[in-house]
Amino acid sequence: MSVYTVHAPPLRAADALPDAERFAFVRDGFSLWAFLLAPLWMLWHRLWLVLASYVVVSAGLETALVAGGAPSWGVALVAVLISLLVGLEASTLRRLTLRRRGWKNVGIVSGDDLEDAERRFFDAWLRDAPSQQGASSAAAPAATAVPTAPMPRVPQAPDVIGLFPEPGARR
Repeated sequence: MSVYTVHAPPLRAADALPDAERFAFVRDGFSLWAFLLAPLWMLWHRLWLVLASYVVVSAGLETALVAGGAPSWGVALVAVLISLLVGLEASTLRRLTLRRRGWKNVGIVSGDDLEDAERRFFDAWLRDAPSQQGASSAAAPAATAVPTAPMPRVPQAPDVIGLFPEPGARR
């Protein structure tokens, strides 16, 4: 089963709830496409700052290695390791970009595939939606405050955790 984080887009001016068709599901784990075709994967997901950073870091490291007299297999190994790092952190890079653009992380869901995860998330989201919409609806009864009994006073325990009962106590 795959684990996905669910991100809601920023609300538009006329919307009370986010548009469910625009939700983004980001799968956690290794991304083969980000490993094999890192720049194209970044362009596909519109990760402009990540792409710029990738180009600067890759070009800088490869230039430094060539200028330092590293063998060509060493330069290729560094390029593969950078691609491996991008593949491992692809989902984190997408989440950071979505957060920077104002998207909110609204949940975590697991499923056999993306379709299953979407179904599970939206089933739970729609089940909770009447309670969210009902609070703002004029037809819904007003929420009443439930009086609570005051908590009984408990003697204050010392601020020490561990084997010793009091701070600085000697026996």
